[in-house]
Amino acid sequence: MTVQVAAFYCFAAMAELPALRLELLELARVAEVRGTILLAGEGVNGTICGPEPGVQAVLARLRALPGLEALEAKWSVAPQQAFHRLKVRLKREIVTMGCPTVKPAEQVGTYVPPQQWDALIRDPDTLVIDTRNSYEVAIGTFEGAIDPGTSSFREFPAWVEQELRPLVERRQPKAIAMFCTGGIRCEKSTAYLLQQGFEGVHHLQGGILRYLEEMPEQGSSWRGECFVFDQRVSVNHRLEPGEHSLCHACGLPLSPEDRQLESYEEGVSCRHCIDRFSDADRKRFAERQRQMALARSRGEAHIGAAPEG
Repeated sequence: MTVQVAAFYCFAAMAELPALRLELLELARVAEVRGTILLAGEGVNGTICGPEPGVQAVLARLRALPGLEALEAKWSVAPQQAFHRLKVRLKREIVTMGCPTVKPAEQVGTYVPPQQWDALIRDPDTLVIDTRNSYEVAIGTFEGAIDPGTSSFREFPAWVEQELRPLVERRQPKAIAMFCTGGIRCEKSTAYLLQQGFEGVHHLQGGILRYLEEMPEQGSSWRGECFVFDQRVSVNHRLEPGEHSLCHACGLPLSPEDRQLESYEEGVSCRHCIDRFSDADRKRFAERQRQMALARSRGEAHIGAAPEG
């Protein structure tokens, strides 16, 4: 039996968020839906998983809110529940850039549907920019895309000023094409670039997930797997769970080759963090991994399970 995974976001003015949070928690609990939903004055952002009727019920409630009537979701399937629990959080931003004057609900770049994306990014006069974090880019991206090398979205504005602006001045591209997992980071990035005076700014409508959903693998410009923020870790071009897993010591994705290295010990260390933690830390991680293995062998709940909230 498979379950449905829906990723969604929408920039819109929102109010009365504490009451909405409680309502969504109860609705999702009854509908057996888990995942993460972020609510802020600028909109909503989330990924949820569960039986399709339950997921549709949560989306229907959100679409009943003013400004969210056209809320779209990117759909995929998972062989089992992709989240340990449900979280509905109130935030200052639904994706944190740290630039409060940027208003995506008022102005963003040109949306590019998946069917037109490959032609745009293959044009030599287009600068293609991956707005995700470097660990996401490392496991898959579009051919020819620039990796800003950021570890968080907060670093993107500084990269724009230090690296992108001089690059644009040198190359004088006709278009700047940006993308991210589901569309939210690249959409906010286009709003920032326009505010800073850049021209010809475009972004992939629906993000990588919509592209993988609608475009055939043959002839695609996508290379590798797409990192996702749930227990699947990554998905392939067919939106099936990929080959990557997470290091439970540092939280970064690992390929099958990474897991064959001497630096890898499940739950304890990997190539990313082998020199990052002390012996005491690794001893603590090893005990946590042992307790998790015991819980699994007994058929008990995941040791990391926590109350809803």
